[in-house]
Amino acid sequence: MKTTTQQRYEPAAAEHRPRERRGQLVRFGIWGATVLVMLAMPLCFSSRFSIALLSQMGIMIIFALSYNMLLGQSGMLSFGHAIYSGLGAFVAVHVLNAIGAGVIWLPVSLLPIVGGLGGALFGVLFGYVTTKKAGTTFAMITLGIGEMVYASSLMFPDFFGGEGGVSTNRVVGHAVLGITYGSSLQVYYLIAVWCLLSMIAMYAWTQTPLGRMANAVRDNPERAEFVGYDTRRVRYLVMILSAFFAGIAGGLSVINFEIVTAENVGAVQSGGVLLATFIGGSGFFFGPVIGAVIFVLFAVALSSLTHAWLLYLGLFFVLAVMFVPGGIASVLMKQVPLISARKLGRMVPSYAMASCAGLIVLAALILTVELVYKLQFDSDNGTGMTLAGFAFDAASFKPWSVAAVLWVLGGLCGRWAVAQVRRDWDQVQTEIAGGGV
Repeated sequence: MKTTTQQRYEPAAAEHRPRERRGQLVRFGIWGATVLVMLAMPLCFSSRFSIALLSQMGIMIIFALSYNMLLGQSGMLSFGHAIYSGLGAFVAVHVLNAIGAGVIWLPVSLLPIVGGLGGALFGVLFGYVTTKKAGTTFAMITLGIGEMVYASSLMFPDFFGGEGGVSTNRVVGHAVLGITYGSSLQVYYLIAVWCLLSMIAMYAWTQTPLGRMANAVRDNPERAEFVGYDTRRVRYLVMILSAFFAGIAGGLSVINFEIVTAENVGAVQSGGVLLATFIGGSGFFFGPVIGAVIFVLFAVALSSLTHAWLLYLGLFFVLAVMFVPGGIASVLMKQVPLISARKLGRMVPSYAMASCAGLIVLAALILTVELVYKLQFDSDNGTGMTLAGFAFDAASFKPWSVAAVLWVLGGLCGRWAVAQVRRDWDQVQTEIAGGGV
């Protein structure tokens, strides 16, 4: 005979099972869509530049997700995460040269594992020191170790290759199924496979007891210690795993670029992954994926168009921290309740108006910045310039007046659009809370 407690919880469990199944279907759908996107992207963007851009995105996604194992999952802010991807890359490049010399045999497609093991090895060494402390102290120690490794790159030229780095050739060994990795498309699909496998592995880790314990150490380390867990050991294990996946990214960069230099372990590389993770949103698993894509677009695509790309990236980061501290992923996740309640359509008109105002402000910013850069850094080649298909003289009054008009118009439209978005948002939230239609 069933007890009262069993009778009370059986309906709740029965209600919970369909919800679990729906959640599993959504997850399978997301992963399936990810696979389709990775397969289709080279077909939609088939130029050599596009393939190179996609390859760098795949590498950066792995790197950013590995960093988020520290920052988002475990609450460890690191300023030297590039040492694990960079040192893993140096280990991988030496192994690849040994493969080319016939010293050892290993398929090139497994080289990222070598980079991962190299990164994990240095994670064991450096992580033992860095994870003894947490918080700001941890961040400062990682910064110091990062600078130490970068300075050592000139002291040990046999390993780091000196100022020129270590170059290699990825087309070595016997071709398997005709795959030599001589073409950029073959390299892209190799990166895509490793990116997908790494994403699945890192997501699976978040569901493990260690991943859950890392969240507990992040949120309340005192309580985690009170229930019997060694917070330092948890941080140490997470550091090793994070370094392993960072090393995989380093191994893939060896195959993609065929050279590793001291810049791979430098502060710029560590700062880049930090920016990418913050921009995308460290509080969500897919946040660093978004941030990695945006960062590569800035660093590769935009840098080929303008010398002011670092300024645009810096402004974008500052605005994201000020107005969207949870990252772009947090903005997307806020739309989920609206989609569930079928209220997103109510917000589309105000979102469209805000987007138009944002585009006007963006046009004003780009015009102003490019005019300043032309006059300050490129005036020796003349003051004539072309922007968005329009040719004009940067020293004349006309482009500056257009920029001023765009700033005023964008400011007025933006102020009105933001107020409209807030009114519509509050109204929709009230309707959802009250169960209104």
